[in-house]
Amino acid sequence: MPTTDSTDSLAATPTDYFAGDPRSNLERMRAGDLYIADDPEIARRQRRAMRLAARYQSAFVEGDGEAAGILAELLGEVGEGVEVRPPLAVDYGSNISIGARTFVNYHLTALDVAPIVIGADCQIGPNVQLLTPTHPLEPQPRRDKLEAAEPITLGDNVWLGGGVIVCPGVTIGDNSVIGAGAVVTRDIPANVVAVGNPARVVREL
Repeated sequence: MPTTDSTDSLAATPTDYFAGDPRSNLERMRAGDLYIADDPEIARRQRRAMRLAARYQSAFVEGDGEAAGILAELLGEVGEGVEVRPPLAVDYGSNISIGARTFVNYHLTALDVAPIVIGADCQIGPNVQLLTPTHPLEPQPRRDKLEAAEPITLGDNVWLGGGVIVCPGVTIGDNSVIGAGAVVTRDIPANVVAVGNPARVVREL
């Protein structure tokens, strides 16, 4: 018959990462701190976003005139003249703002655990990913599903080529261009062209 010694019991004891912290995981997430996504309110907000994104896609395809209103309900802020071609994948939507006259091509994935701010007059290519979530490097906290997030900011008149990935905490300055397929791991200044993985500045504009 199997037995459990004291070493096994100690290894099985879960770590209370939030001892003395009375906040819910939703409150920790909104504060930008480490949290675990097992909060029922987090799940409810994610399902709401998925439902609205599905309704938006259907309305956009059918051209029934309701698409703009659904997009405004899904996202935190939408400027005048914005066009977002579905499908659009978001975590919550409410943490995303898009400036006036910005165009977003098909298959944008915007994981908005932290705020994502997209400026005015931007051009977002197809299959772009804006990823705010982060996870611990240490194996055990990551196994225990801890996560956090850092905001992403795109200035005005930024152009992201197809397939660009923008990592957590990155800011891209006004008028800059990021070449197709680039992975942006650190801030990019205004008025430059950056390409590659990791993205590096190759010229000024």
